[in-house]
Amino acid sequence: MKMPTLFIPHGAGPCFFMKWNPVHEWEGLSHFLSNIPLDLPDKPKALLVVSAHWEERLATVTSSTDPNLIFDYHGFPPETYQLKWPVKGSPDLADRVRHLLLDAGIESASTSSRGLDHGVFIPMLLSFPLADVPTVQLSLVNNLDPKDHLLIGKALAPLRDEGVLIIGSGFSYHNMRGFNTQSGLIASQRFDEWLGYIIDGKSSELRNQNLIKWKEAPDAWNCHPRSEHLAPIFVVAGAALDDYGKRTYNDQVLGIKTSAFKFG
Repeated sequence: MKMPTLFIPHGAGPCFFMKWNPVHEWEGLSHFLSNIPLDLPDKPKALLVVSAHWEERLATVTSSTDPNLIFDYHGFPPETYQLKWPVKGSPDLADRVRHLLLDAGIESASTSSRGLDHGVFIPMLLSFPLADVPTVQLSLVNNLDPKDHLLIGKALAPLRDEGVLIIGSGFSYHNMRGFNTQSGLIASQRFDEWLGYIIDGKSSELRNQNLIKWKEAPDAWNCHPRSEHLAPIFVVAGAALDDYGKRTYNDQVLGIKTSAFKFG
Protein backbone atom coordinates (compact mmCIF):
# COMPACT_ATOMS: atom_id res chain seq x y z
CA MET A 1 0.00 0.00 0.00
CA LYS A 2 1.46 3.33 -1.09
CA MET A 3 2.11 5.74 1.76
CA PRO A 4 1.63 9.51 1.64
CA THR A 5 4.32 11.87 2.85
CA LEU A 6 3.78 14.24 5.78
CA PHE A 7 5.06 17.55 7.07
CA ILE A 8 4.27 18.05 10.75
CA PRO A 9 4.98 20.68 13.42
CA HIS A 10 6.78 18.92 16.25
CA GLY A 11 5.95 21.37 19.02
CA ALA A 12 8.35 23.01 21.47
CA GLY A 13 10.75 20.64 23.20
CA PRO A 14 8.77 18.04 25.19
CA CYS A 15 5.70 20.30 25.28
CA PHE A 16 3.13 17.50 25.11
CA PHE A 17 4.51 15.74 28.17
CA MET A 18 4.61 18.50 30.76
CA LYS A 19 2.36 21.03 32.43
CA TRP A 20 1.90 24.17 30.39
CA ASN A 21 0.37 27.57 30.98
CA PRO A 22 -2.19 27.93 29.48
CA VAL A 23 -3.00 24.28 30.06
CA HIS A 24 -4.64 23.72 26.65
CA GLU A 25 -1.86 25.33 24.60
CA TRP A 26 -0.83 22.11 22.84
CA GLU A 27 -4.15 20.26 22.91
CA GLY A 28 -4.97 20.76 19.23
CA LEU A 29 -1.55 19.73 17.93
CA SER A 30 -1.44 16.80 20.35
CA HIS A 31 -4.80 15.59 19.04
CA PHE A 32 -3.64 15.97 15.44
CA LEU A 33 -0.40 14.03 15.97
CA SER A 34 -2.18 11.29 17.90
CA ASN A 35 -4.59 10.76 15.02
CA ILE A 36 -2.04 10.56 12.20
CA PRO A 37 -2.30 6.74 11.95
CA LEU A 38 -6.05 7.03 11.36
CA ASP A 39 -5.39 9.03 8.19
CA LEU A 40 -3.04 6.47 6.63
CA PRO A 41 -4.01 3.75 4.14
CA ASP A 42 -2.41 1.07 6.34
CA LYS A 43 0.04 0.69 9.18
CA PRO A 44 3.49 1.70 7.92
CA LYS A 45 6.17 -0.94 7.69
CA ALA A 46 8.72 1.67 8.78
CA LEU A 47 9.15 5.39 9.39
CA LEU A 48 11.77 7.60 7.77
CA VAL A 49 11.80 10.91 9.64
CA VAL A 50 13.61 14.07 8.58
CA SER A 51 13.98 16.33 11.62
CA ALA A 52 14.89 20.00 11.74
CA HIS A 53 17.36 19.17 14.50
CA TRP A 54 19.98 17.23 12.56
CA GLU A 55 22.20 18.60 9.82
CA GLU A 56 25.25 17.06 8.18
CA ARG A 57 27.46 17.81 5.19
CA LEU A 58 25.94 14.78 3.46
CA ALA A 59 22.49 13.29 3.81
CA THR A 60 23.05 10.83 6.65
CA VAL A 61 20.88 8.02 8.00
CA THR A 62 20.82 6.30 11.37
CA SER A 63 21.68 2.62 11.03
CA SER A 64 21.48 1.40 14.62
CA THR A 65 19.16 -1.49 15.48
CA ASP A 66 18.42 0.08 18.88
CA PRO A 67 18.69 3.85 18.56
CA ASN A 68 18.91 5.85 21.77
CA LEU A 69 16.94 9.04 22.37
CA ILE A 70 18.74 12.38 22.23
CA PHE A 71 17.27 14.83 24.74
CA ASP A 72 18.39 17.87 22.82
CA TYR A 73 16.26 20.39 24.65
CA HIS A 74 17.22 22.44 27.66
CA GLY A 75 15.62 23.86 30.78
CA PHE A 76 12.56 21.63 30.90
CA PRO A 77 11.22 19.67 33.91
CA PRO A 78 13.29 16.64 35.02
CA GLU A 79 10.60 14.13 34.08
CA THR A 80 10.83 15.17 30.42
CA TYR A 81 14.35 13.73 30.34
CA GLN A 82 13.00 10.34 31.41
CA LEU A 83 10.68 9.83 28.44
CA LYS A 84 10.97 6.47 26.74
CA TRP A 85 10.22 5.41 23.18
CA PRO A 86 11.98 2.06 22.73
CA VAL A 87 11.58 1.85 18.98
CA LYS A 88 13.74 -0.39 16.83
CA GLY A 89 15.89 0.97 14.06
CA SER A 90 16.23 -0.63 10.64
CA PRO A 91 19.70 -1.11 9.15
CA ASP A 92 17.99 -2.55 6.06
CA LEU A 93 16.00 0.63 5.53
CA ALA A 94 19.12 2.71 6.11
CA ASP A 95 20.89 0.71 3.39
CA ARG A 96 17.91 1.08 1.07
CA VAL A 97 17.93 4.85 1.58
CA ARG A 98 21.60 5.04 0.72
CA HIS A 99 21.19 2.90 -2.40
CA LEU A 100 18.33 5.06 -3.66
CA LEU A 101 20.38 8.21 -3.09
CA LEU A 102 23.38 6.64 -4.82
CA ASP A 103 21.22 5.72 -7.82
CA ALA A 104 20.22 9.38 -8.03
CA GLY A 105 23.82 10.54 -7.87
CA ILE A 106 23.48 11.92 -4.34
CA GLU A 107 26.26 11.32 -1.83
CA SER A 108 25.20 10.02 1.56
CA ALA A 109 26.52 8.58 4.81
CA SER A 110 25.29 6.49 7.71
CA THR A 111 25.91 6.42 11.42
CA SER A 112 25.29 3.68 13.95
CA SER A 113 26.14 5.89 16.92
CA ARG A 114 23.60 8.69 16.61
CA GLY A 115 20.16 8.25 18.11
CA LEU A 116 16.82 9.95 17.45
CA ASP A 117 16.43 13.59 18.42
CA HIS A 118 13.34 15.22 19.89
CA GLY A 119 12.09 16.21 16.46
CA VAL A 120 11.51 12.49 15.98
CA PHE A 121 10.62 10.91 19.30
CA ILE A 122 8.46 13.67 20.79
CA PRO A 123 5.82 13.73 18.01
CA MET A 124 6.14 10.00 17.36
CA LEU A 125 5.43 9.25 21.03
CA LEU A 126 1.97 10.60 20.22
CA SER A 127 1.55 9.14 16.74
CA PHE A 128 3.04 5.69 17.41
CA PRO A 129 3.11 5.37 21.22
CA LEU A 130 3.69 1.60 21.13
CA ALA A 131 7.01 2.15 19.36
CA ASP A 132 6.14 -0.77 17.13
CA VAL A 133 7.14 0.71 13.75
CA PRO A 134 10.90 0.57 12.96
CA THR A 135 12.27 4.07 12.59
CA VAL A 136 15.22 5.60 10.77
CA GLN A 137 16.17 9.27 10.90
CA LEU A 138 17.53 11.12 7.88
CA SER A 139 19.54 14.30 8.35
CA LEU A 140 19.18 17.53 6.49
CA VAL A 141 22.12 18.66 4.39
CA ASN A 142 23.62 21.65 6.10
CA ASN A 143 23.43 23.93 3.06
CA LEU A 144 19.62 23.77 3.53
CA ASP A 145 19.22 24.27 -0.21
CA PRO A 146 15.61 23.66 -1.32
CA LYS A 147 16.64 22.15 -4.67
CA ASP A 148 18.98 19.66 -3.03
CA HIS A 149 16.33 18.55 -0.55
CA LEU A 150 13.64 18.24 -3.20
CA LEU A 151 16.01 15.98 -5.14
CA ILE A 152 16.71 13.91 -2.03
CA GLY A 153 12.98 13.46 -1.55
CA LYS A 154 12.48 12.55 -5.22
CA ALA A 155 15.17 9.89 -4.94
CA LEU A 156 13.43 8.38 -1.92
CA ALA A 157 9.95 8.28 -3.45
CA PRO A 158 10.07 4.50 -4.17
CA LEU A 159 10.03 3.89 -0.42
CA ARG A 160 6.39 4.96 -0.37
CA ASP A 161 5.44 1.91 -2.46
CA GLU A 162 7.36 -0.22 0.02
CA GLY A 163 5.20 0.83 2.96
CA VAL A 164 7.59 3.44 4.37
CA LEU A 165 6.02 6.61 5.77
CA ILE A 166 8.26 9.61 5.09
CA ILE A 167 7.75 12.39 7.64
CA GLY A 168 9.22 15.87 7.68
CA SER A 169 9.29 17.13 11.26
CA GLY A 170 9.75 20.87 11.63
CA PHE A 171 7.63 24.00 11.99
CA SER A 172 6.05 26.29 9.40
CA TYR A 173 7.16 29.18 11.64
CA HIS A 174 10.40 29.28 13.61
CA ASN A 175 11.66 32.61 14.83
CA MET A 176 12.40 32.45 18.54
CA ARG A 177 12.01 36.22 18.89
CA GLY A 178 8.56 36.20 17.33
CA PHE A 179 6.69 33.66 19.43
CA ASN A 180 3.91 35.21 21.52
CA THR A 181 4.25 38.60 19.85
CA GLN A 182 1.84 40.51 17.63
CA SER A 183 4.48 40.87 14.94
CA GLY A 184 5.11 37.12 15.03
CA LEU A 185 1.43 36.37 14.69
CA ILE A 186 1.03 38.68 11.68
CA ALA A 187 4.17 37.32 9.99
CA SER A 188 3.18 33.70 10.61
CA GLN A 189 -0.32 34.30 9.25
CA ARG A 190 1.03 35.80 6.05
CA PHE A 191 3.63 33.09 5.49
CA ASP A 192 1.24 30.30 6.47
CA GLU A 193 -1.36 31.58 4.04
CA TRP A 194 1.23 31.60 1.27
CA LEU A 195 2.41 28.10 2.14
CA GLY A 196 -1.12 26.73 2.03
CA TYR A 197 -1.80 28.53 -1.25
CA ILE A 198 1.21 27.07 -3.08
CA ILE A 199 0.59 23.55 -1.75
CA ASP A 200 -3.17 22.95 -1.57
CA GLY A 201 -4.17 21.28 -4.81
CA LYS A 202 -1.33 22.75 -6.85
CA SER A 203 0.68 20.80 -9.41
CA SER A 204 4.00 19.48 -8.23
CA GLU A 205 5.80 21.68 -10.76
CA LEU A 206 4.20 24.87 -9.47
CA ARG A 207 4.50 23.78 -5.84
CA ASN A 208 8.18 22.95 -6.11
CA GLN A 209 9.03 26.11 -8.06
CA ASN A 210 7.52 28.16 -5.25
CA LEU A 211 9.23 26.14 -2.52
CA ILE A 212 12.57 26.77 -4.22
CA LYS A 213 11.80 30.50 -4.10
CA TRP A 214 10.41 30.44 -0.55
CA LYS A 215 12.57 33.41 0.46
CA GLU A 216 10.37 35.59 -1.76
CA ALA A 217 7.22 34.64 0.19
CA PRO A 218 5.51 37.19 2.45
CA ASP A 219 7.47 37.59 5.71
CA ALA A 220 9.67 34.63 4.81
CA TRP A 221 12.72 35.91 6.67
CA ASN A 222 10.65 37.01 9.65
CA CYS A 223 9.31 33.47 9.95
CA HIS A 224 12.52 31.62 9.15
CA PRO A 225 15.72 33.57 9.91
CA ARG A 226 17.31 30.20 9.24
CA SER A 227 15.37 27.56 7.30
CA GLU A 228 16.14 24.31 9.15
CA HIS A 229 12.56 24.04 10.44
CA LEU A 230 11.13 24.58 6.96
CA ALA A 231 13.60 22.35 5.07
CA PRO A 232 11.90 19.03 5.99
CA ILE A 233 8.96 20.06 3.82
CA PHE A 234 11.25 20.18 0.79
CA VAL A 235 12.11 16.50 1.26
CA VAL A 236 8.53 15.28 1.68
CA ALA A 237 7.32 17.46 -1.21
CA GLY A 238 10.03 15.95 -3.41
CA ALA A 239 9.08 12.44 -2.35
CA ALA A 240 5.47 13.21 -3.26
CA LEU A 241 6.44 13.36 -6.95
CA ASP A 242 3.28 14.41 -8.82
CA ASP A 243 0.89 13.80 -5.94
CA TYR A 244 -1.06 16.78 -4.71
CA GLY A 245 -0.68 18.23 -1.24
CA LYS A 246 -3.26 19.50 1.20
CA ARG A 247 -3.28 21.22 4.56
CA THR A 248 -4.27 18.78 7.31
CA TYR A 249 -3.78 20.92 10.41
CA ASN A 250 -3.90 24.65 11.10
CA ASP A 251 -3.91 26.24 14.52
CA GLN A 252 -2.37 28.91 16.70
CA VAL A 253 0.30 27.87 19.22
CA LEU A 254 2.70 30.07 21.14
CA GLY A 255 0.96 33.05 19.58
CA ILE A 256 1.72 32.12 15.96
CA LYS A 257 -0.02 30.28 13.13
CA THR A 258 1.31 26.91 12.05
CA SER A 259 0.21 24.15 9.69
CA ALA A 260 0.77 20.54 8.71
CA PHE A 261 0.54 19.11 5.20
CA LYS A 262 -0.07 15.73 3.62
CA PHE A 263 1.05 14.79 0.12
CA GLY A 264 -0.62 11.92 -1.68
